[in-house]
Amino acid sequence: MIPELGHFALVLALLLALAQALLGLGGAARSHAGWMQAGRMAVAGQFLFVLLAFLALAQAFVASDFSVAYVAGNSNSQLPLFYRISAVWGGHEGSLLLWALCLAGWSLAVAIFSGSLEETFRSRVLGVLGLVSIGFLLFMLTTSNPFERLMPAAADGRDLNPLLQDVALALHPPLLYLGYVGFAVAFAFACAALLAGRLDAAWAKWTRPWTLAAWLCLTLGITLGSWWAYYELGWGGWWFWDPVENASLMPWLAGTALIHSLAVTEKRGLFLSWTLLLAVTAFSLSLLGTFLVRSGVLVSVHAFATDPARGLFILGFLTTVIGGALTLYAWRAPRMKSAAGFELTSRESFLLFNNALLVVALALILLGTLYPLFLDALELGKISVGPPYFEVVFLVPMLPLLLLVGIGMHAGWKRGQLATAGRRLLWLAAVALAAAIVLVAAIWGGIRPLATLGLALGLWVMASALLVPLDRLRARARLPAALVGMSLAHFGLGLTTFGITGVESFRIERDIALAPGESAELAGYEFRLVGLRSGVRGPNYVATEAEVAVSSAGRPVATLRPQKRVYHSGGNPMTEAGIDAGVARDLFAALGEDLGGNRWSLRLQYKPLIRGIWLGALLMALGGAIAAFDRRYRRAATVAPR
Repeated sequence: MIPELGHFALVLALLLALAQALLGLGGAARSHAGWMQAGRMAVAGQFLFVLLAFLALAQAFVASDFSVAYVAGNSNSQLPLFYRISAVWGGHEGSLLLWALCLAGWSLAVAIFSGSLEETFRSRVLGVLGLVSIGFLLFMLTTSNPFERLMPAAADGRDLNPLLQDVALALHPPLLYLGYVGFAVAFAFACAALLAGRLDAAWAKWTRPWTLAAWLCLTLGITLGSWWAYYELGWGGWWFWDPVENASLMPWLAGTALIHSLAVTEKRGLFLSWTLLLAVTAFSLSLLGTFLVRSGVLVSVHAFATDPARGLFILGFLTTVIGGALTLYAWRAPRMKSAAGFELTSRESFLLFNNALLVVALALILLGTLYPLFLDALELGKISVGPPYFEVVFLVPMLPLLLLVGIGMHAGWKRGQLATAGRRLLWLAAVALAAAIVLVAAIWGGIRPLATLGLALGLWVMASALLVPLDRLRARARLPAALVGMSLAHFGLGLTTFGITGVESFRIERDIALAPGESAELAGYEFRLVGLRSGVRGPNYVATEAEVAVSSAGRPVATLRPQKRVYHSGGNPMTEAGIDAGVARDLFAALGEDLGGNRWSLRLQYKPLIRGIWLGALLMALGGAIAAFDRRYRRAATVAPR
């Protein structure tokens, strides 16, 4: 009866979400303290019942209860316990339940940790979050019930997709959903402020830490997904511009713009309309990603569902949310004006320019992602928009953005005051460019203008990010957490840029056929196929494993052991790459097909600086976490809107 209890818990959670929305918004409208208090209690109740439903589904997986259709479709009796637990969110229904749990968790966190907010404002925020919860719980109960019974019960399950049987991808969805759903908090704050009709710096101050928390979760989720794709899929890439990958990148870009816009609103009371619109956009793009993944309009390794009925429900929900928010925005936006000004060289200007460039990049990615879908829907033909388009259109706004980032960190508010800092920045730019030229010429040889520019911009941003904290330390001044976080995040951005430029400009790949004892040369390394071993057993698979000895100038460097795995539940063989990771480069080998005659295909790759991509992303997330815990966000303060 545990699955039935889980289903009943979801029904009760839906009723409590309805109470949360009605009591929160109604209590705020009537200034009814009792209703508002009851709304907060409904938040806690909704979280508890969604958690109970999640635990019930997890128990069904752990116990291998194949009378539950979702368990039978995504698990197997031989699946290791860790992956039986991660299989809870390995398919459409369970991942939607995880989404609902994340949303309920964020709502509870707002209810608990926003006690110093003005009561009616907090109730409006919780009321809006309740409305969003209603949509997702209804979607689950009407089209995607994870507790649906299978009669008769299956003798065994079909197994979790082998691609998902990986630690990184087990953690990737929870972090991604915490990011997606976290933007619902910023969305709810924006809607609450619009309903109240008064917006000020206090609203931005309370919204910013929640936005930072959501952004860092999304950053970590995207980073884990990129890392997993690199070592698990066998192709050796870190980003493929897959439409579902784009669906996670677009809200990240909108969230990045929102964080910086909130900084201006908090400090100067400017960009109010723009900040509100970005808050709506970030969450709307999260919902758009949900539609793309779950509607069946895309065929992708990341997509969950192919049921058009589910797509229509999400599309209707997406239209309602965006339409309602934009209607509210159109009603209130004309009243939002600020008489404050700023100079062209001020920090406000640089943040505005960077926001504009981020939105341009977002719009170009959105166009390339949706345009083929529109053509297909209108029966105007099928086209494919791939990496060549995205790499060019993303590069165009990113190059000036990186240049402006390095300058904007040193500009003052209202008045730029860049005269003194400007001279140091010019020297810094010259040193970064010279270092990039030397690196390209001395290490890789030749003259490559675009690679030199990318490396120089990465070095420029990293060095510029270190100047402010170093100046503070020399002056023995206090280092606020927000400043440390800003510097660390921008340093991470520079490091990621450095890594992307290095690997995209100087990677070397070779597909080759080798027999045991034969070798191939790549980037000054010799890869020798020592031999192959079949029948290597894992928890629920059997693998053929190659032993590849790597040497340089006769000296041993590493031994790589790529595998071809066949899972007991059947399906196509899966590739597990062999990688020797280094600070300056990765050596990569993936085992291909048996070509006969004791010869096997191998994909060999030399990946310079690729680790900088993920290390930089982790530093960005760490910077966001440090900034979110700045003490000014922990001080008791009251938001003005009523």
